[in-house]
Amino acid sequence: MTNLTPADGMRPHEVRYTRPTHSGPAPALREVEDEQQLADLLAQGRSLEGRRLQGLDLTVFEDRLLRHDDLHGLVVLGGTVPPRLESHLRTHGAIIFPSDPAAPVRPYRGELYTARELYAGMADRGYPATPDALAYTWAEDAALRHDAYVTALRAIHDDAMNDALTGLVLGRDVVGVMGGHAVARGTADFAQAARLGHALAAQGCLVATGGGPGAMEAANLGAWATDTAELSRALGALAAVPYFDTGIEGWAGAALQVLDWHHDIRSAADVRSLGIPTWHYGHEPPNVFGDRIAKFFSNALREDLLLEQSTAGLVVLPGAAGTVQEVFQMATRLYYEVDVPLTPLVLVDRGHWTEHLPVWPLLQSLARDRPMRGALHLVDDIGDVPGLLLG
Repeated sequence: MTNLTPADGMRPHEVRYTRPTHSGPAPALREVEDEQQLADLLAQGRSLEGRRLQGLDLTVFEDRLLRHDDLHGLVVLGGTVPPRLESHLRTHGAIIFPSDPAAPVRPYRGELYTARELYAGMADRGYPATPDALAYTWAEDAALRHDAYVTALRAIHDDAMNDALTGLVLGRDVVGVMGGHAVARGTADFAQAARLGHALAAQGCLVATGGGPGAMEAANLGAWATDTAELSRALGALAAVPYFDTGIEGWAGAALQVLDWHHDIRSAADVRSLGIPTWHYGHEPPNVFGDRIAKFFSNALREDLLLEQSTAGLVVLPGAAGTVQEVFQMATRLYYEVDVPLTPLVLVDRGHWTEHLPVWPLLQSLARDRPMRGALHLVDDIGDVPGLLLG
């Protein structure tokens, strides 16, 4: 067995799991995610070799594309391809991935979701008819679990989510906020998480959560609210429906009414609140207060990306097994120094993390004589959190 605390004070030989970084000029555009991008490429006479056309309707481009033979390595991911154009593309070396008309989501989409999109149709037909519920059913249908084509579509969808998520957070100070899904609206813990989210967003941070109910919803709500008066009003309105498991329609419906206070969807540059949920937990619906929602079929990928993108810090509110798992996933990144500089990890509520679930002592033991020790913080007052991350 490897001795982790050698007598000579030297670290044992360990593998370093560093994250690759890109240096030098930006790579040429490969993925084309909207019709305007393709129109610009064609107008500029740019080569289409090696491009990825993602979920586009190529009908209006048919005549122009038929004049191109620089198509080797071009990949068309879903969308609409007229028969004559499809033949031309294949003849000249393009690869075409079809979509599945029965799929409840667009696997090749080039943008993140909004809450109104995921909950579309709920008011008229109930939650089971929404794209969110139908996607979970599609993911869990036993007849599809061993269907290689559907598995591939789900993986492509998640890759598209990852790509869109990476583009959204680029250059932003992203702070992840973790916490239990059982925290009820109308409680002091819910209000505290909301005030934390609001304080972080007010300092220019993009607040990212697991996108579910409880503390996650509260943090997203706080970041979404434009001022403290609006936040207080929203907390009061939501308190009438404290839990999601008493009926998703009532729980989500109350939140959507609050969401309607802002009729305009924030631009990508102005996003303050981000949810990163998963269909793996179908019993746990997404909260509506993420300005954008990156929802994944793969929970493992979703959790890793949430931690990876929380580059400005990770704040952990009291939670249970799932929250503890996320703490130690981040601890693994800190221990092996995956991210440089190390991401601050702030645990909130000393009693919870030292007595109820004594995570803090184990973190301290892992961090002994390692740089990660300086990245660990334990506080009782959420007012201390922004200064630890941004001070």
